[in-house]
Amino acid sequence: MLVQYAGSLEGRSIPNSIVASKGQEKNQNVLRVENLSKIYNSESGKVVALSNINFTVKKGEFVSILGPSGSGKSTLLYMIGALDRPSAGKVYINEVDVFSLNDSEIAMVRNRLIGYIFQSYNLINRSTVLKNVKIPVTISGMARTEANFKAIEIMKALGIDDKINEKAANLSGGQQQRVAIARALVNNPSIILADEPTGNLDTKTGREVFEILKKLSHHFNRTIIMVTHNAELAEETDRSIFIKDGSIERETWH
Repeated sequence: MLVQYAGSLEGRSIPNSIVASKGQEKNQNVLRVENLSKIYNSESGKVVALSNINFTVKKGEFVSILGPSGSGKSTLLYMIGALDRPSAGKVYINEVDVFSLNDSEIAMVRNRLIGYIFQSYNLINRSTVLKNVKIPVTISGMARTEANFKAIEIMKALGIDDKINEKAANLSGGQQQRVAIARALVNNPSIILADEPTGNLDTKTGREVFEILKKLSHHFNRTIIMVTHNAELAEETDRSIFIKDGSIERETWH
């Protein structure tokens, strides 16, 4: 059960990829978004997806982003994750101005500083769980033996080490999302971005996955930004940012 997996994170054999860097203080800003805007050109004219977004996120904070469909919340997550460039504004991760970098440097930021968890898991279905989890460290050039060691450590902590040689396509939705969480952690990123991580799961499994994310933040000082439609889960994060028509409507601290 996933509750057991979450509980296993409290054991002594916790890999460094789960425990946040001791060099970063709890009140330190990990993310700073300044005047961020995104405008798309369409046949009917310009579409403003984001307009003048400003906020900061501190180390270890668990922030939820909410809003109706088409409000711009996923677009915002893609900007933060350097998956798309803004039309204007800046994104700072660990005080690095991400979009002042060249393309290869931005790719390195995505690989080294950001972990991604998607609604549809985005696993390679024909590959094994181990190969999926170690993709970020393989891309970063880590030696195979060390990459295997790091990936297996995290899978053990999440309680999915018995699935190491299983093909991703053979796992349940909940198991695939746990694999995605392990993959997001393996490179010890500064920020974990989760786009509707419980959206494809039943209520019980979704709750259990959310409990893992909450434990990673509150017990292991991981910084998590989660887009969700689930207001009940959002109430249990540290702060909620409500997006409407591409702008921040309000922020709520819980």
